[in-house]
Amino acid sequence: MNNSIDNREKARWIILVAALSGTLYLCWLMLVPFIDVLAWASVLTITLEPVHRRILQRTRRPNLSALLACLIVVLLIGLPLALIGWAMFREIGPAVSSLQGAVASLTDPSSATTGSAVRWLNERMDVLHIRVQVTEYLSTLGGELATRMLYVVQNAATMLVGSLLALFVMFYFFRDGLTIRDALATAIPLRNQPTRALLLRVREVVAASIYGGLVVAAIQGTLGGLAFWVLGVPSALLWGVVMIFMSLIGAFLVWVPAAIYLAIQGAWIKAILLTVWGIFAIGLIDNFLRPRLVGKRTELHELLIFFAVLGGLRLFGFVGIVLGPVVIAVALSLFEAFRHPDVIVAAPEPVPLIVPPTVKL
Repeated sequence: MNNSIDNREKARWIILVAALSGTLYLCWLMLVPFIDVLAWASVLTITLEPVHRRILQRTRRPNLSALLACLIVVLLIGLPLALIGWAMFREIGPAVSSLQGAVASLTDPSSATTGSAVRWLNERMDVLHIRVQVTEYLSTLGGELATRMLYVVQNAATMLVGSLLALFVMFYFFRDGLTIRDALATAIPLRNQPTRALLLRVREVVAASIYGGLVVAAIQGTLGGLAFWVLGVPSALLWGVVMIFMSLIGAFLVWVPAAIYLAIQGAWIKAILLTVWGIFAIGLIDNFLRPRLVGKRTELHELLIFFAVLGGLRLFGFVGIVLGPVVIAVALSLFEAFRHPDVIVAAPEPVPLIVPPTVKL
C-alpha cells in the first residue's frame, strides 16, 4: 500500500516537473523576441535608479516618478542618439570619399610629402597594387555602411516600436522595483543574505559597466569629435562616434591616424595639437575619470572584463557590453555560494524603489 502511494506521489511530481518545464519553455519562446527590450529596460532602470529615487523623494508619487524617469531617458538618451544617427547617415558618403582621397594622397609617388617613401617601398613591394586594393575595399565598405544605415532608416518604425516597448517596461520597472526585486529574491534558491549580495552585485556591475564603459567612451568620443571639428578633420562627427566605440579597445586607434593624416597634409601644428590633446585629454580620461566613476564596483580582473565585453557583444549585441560582465559576475558569485554554502555574505540593505503604501498615488 505504501509503495503504491509512493509511486503515485512520484508520478505526480514527474508530471508536475514536466508540466512546469513545458510551460517555462513556452514562456521562454514568447519572451525571446523581446529579450533586447527587456535587457535594455533592465540596464537603464538600474543605471538611473538613483535619479528615480531622488524624484520619488520629492514627488512621493510612484506613477509620476516613474513617468518622469522615463521622460529623462527620452531626453538624455533617446533624442541625442536619434540626432547622432541621422548625422552619421549623412556623413558616411563624404567620410568614405575623404578616406579614399587620403589613401590616394599617401600612396602617390609624385607626392611632395610621401613620394620618396612610396617610391622606395614600391621597389620592395607593389605599393600601387596595395593602393588599388585598399581603394576597392573602401568603396565596398562605404557601400556596406550606406546599405546598413539605409536598412536602419527603413526599419525606423520597428526601432521606434521597440523603444516605446522599452519605455513601457521601464515605467513598471521603476514603479514596481521593490516588488520585482523581492520576486527575484524568492526565485533564487539561496539564503536571504547571499541573495541580497547577489542582486547588489548585479546592480553594481551594471552601473560600473555603464559609467566605466559607455560614459567614459562617450566623453572620449566627444572630446575627440570636438578636436576633429576645431582642427578641420573631415566628417568630425562620424569619427567622434567611431571613437566612442573604439574607446572600448583604445581611443588612440582613431586620433593617432587622424594626427598622421594632418601631418602628411602638411598641417604640422594641427597634428601636434591633436597629439597633445589625445595624450593629455583623451588618453588620461581612463586614468582619472574611470576610477572615480567605477571605483571597486566590479571587483573583476581586467582580463575577465575584456573577454566578457567582447563575448557579450558577440552573443547579445550592443547590450552585451553590459550583460557580458554581469554574466561573469553572477557566475562567480554563484560559484562562491556553491563553494561556501554555509557562509552568510553580508550585504547592505537595498534602497526601496517605491515608497510606503501610505503616500498618495
